[in-house]
Amino acid sequence: MTNEFAADPTIAPAWSELTSLRDSSRGMSVRDLLDADPARCDELTVTAAGISLDISRQRVDPRILEALQSLARQQRVLEHRNAMLAGEHVNTTEDRAVLHTALRLPPGSSLLLPPGSSLLTGGRDVAADVAEVLVRMSAWAQDVRTGDWRGSTGARITDVVNIGIGGSDLGPAMAYLALRHYSDRSISCHFVSNVDPTDLTEVLRPLDPATTLFIIASKTFTTQETMTNASAARDWLVGAHGEAAVSRHFVAVSTNAELVTAFGIDPANMFGFWDWVGGRYSMESAIGLSTMVAIGPEHFRSMLDGFHAMDVHFANAEPSENLPVLMGLVAVWNRDFLDIPTTAVLPYSQYLARFPAYLQQLTMESNGKGVRADGTPSSCPTGAIVWGEPGTNGQHSFYQLLHQGTSTVACDVIVVARTPNPLGRQQDMLVANALAQASVLARGRTADEVRADGTPEELVAHKVMPGDRPTSVLMFEELNPYTLGALVALYEHSVFVQGAVWGINSFDQWGVELGKRVALGILDAIETGRPTAVSDLASARSIERYLALR
Repeated sequence: MTNEFAADPTIAPAWSELTSLRDSSRGMSVRDLLDADPARCDELTVTAAGISLDISRQRVDPRILEALQSLARQQRVLEHRNAMLAGEHVNTTEDRAVLHTALRLPPGSSLLLPPGSSLLTGGRDVAADVAEVLVRMSAWAQDVRTGDWRGSTGARITDVVNIGIGGSDLGPAMAYLALRHYSDRSISCHFVSNVDPTDLTEVLRPLDPATTLFIIASKTFTTQETMTNASAARDWLVGAHGEAAVSRHFVAVSTNAELVTAFGIDPANMFGFWDWVGGRYSMESAIGLSTMVAIGPEHFRSMLDGFHAMDVHFANAEPSENLPVLMGLVAVWNRDFLDIPTTAVLPYSQYLARFPAYLQQLTMESNGKGVRADGTPSSCPTGAIVWGEPGTNGQHSFYQLLHQGTSTVACDVIVVARTPNPLGRQQDMLVANALAQASVLARGRTADEVRADGTPEELVAHKVMPGDRPTSVLMFEELNPYTLGALVALYEHSVFVQGAVWGINSFDQWGVELGKRVALGILDAIETGRPTAVSDLASARSIERYLALR
């Protein structure tokens, strides 16, 4: 299927200009750029929705930034943005609209249409449909929080287990930890995703069936891993309280009323979402039901407001002042022109411990593509490898490679100014470490500076830090529902910008599907004891070894 936004970026005039700028600036380091312009830090810091993005430690200068914006114009990034926000089917391989931004639209509004106009897809008023589900979610979540919803024995719910996988797990699990300060401590949320029986077993081990509630998150109610875990959880409950208990201890986030009913869940307790919501973009839909139970409808609405504030900024700000546009273009520069294949996300907040894992899916499932939307091969590298760990823990594990390794890694350092848990000077220590790492990553430490410390000559080379690691610093006042929403939306739109420049479809994930199909064939061979039933000889031998060991 062709796509008018799938042009080859390497034939754009700006691509050649950027290549020339890259070549002519090879001798210019980040340290040189910082020292040459005292105003650089202020000029290269942009703020929106409470989040500041400082790209002064990136290997860019005004000429490079202007050329990157020219590339965005030539690749029609803003037109592609507008098409997405208007509900056009920019997910061309699945012929779908991409409207996760509609999940956070205030009722009766849109990002691009005139006031009073409704955003429609498939003849449906999108904002109205979203509002209806949010009302139902809010009422149910509030009942659980107040104790009006009780288990089959009349006991109050104390534990909520979300069973999903991928976007049906990573978003809610990340948000639960990120917003733990705002959660109701009388209710604990747990997350099961892995089909490894250990995952479910260890979650259920300390729980009481009488006070446990399950949220089964599967749009089709056929996702293999999710439904396998759901069936096992159902058996656990029924073994304790009988079949009649299922309807009081299970709810569904799904659109398949027939299978939900067959499972024993009242369709009135089924919360739907839509095919224009990709799993990795769904944490603020009904997939976020566990989040709403944890933090309450009011805080959930605040999170949606943060998402929407960044959406409005992305839709309206000029490219030179647009956080997602700048962030996305710098990522393209690092990936394609500086040949940096990986980005470390380094949140200096324990609450954001799951944020790098969340971004792994968002980034690598979206842009891990070698084919443009028109079916032609990509002519340049796409989709950086994303990983990370909270500071200061990471400093004592992989930062050695960041500072002195032979592979250059781009870094996002995330700093939260205020903690809800003040403890002596620890927050200041945390932030000092974050800013120190950003400084050393960018500026490094020369041999002369090492010698000036009185270091013996034979150790000088060992203590030199090359620096010149492209680093962005994101900072905001506090981690609350609003800023979490804005932060996630910032990365969502940055990923979109990168995909639009590369001409790829950031919203399908065919690479995920093939392994699932092959697994079914191998599972059948294992269960029938017929390894030769698979055509892959290596797999057949592995099956034989597994059966022998089992």
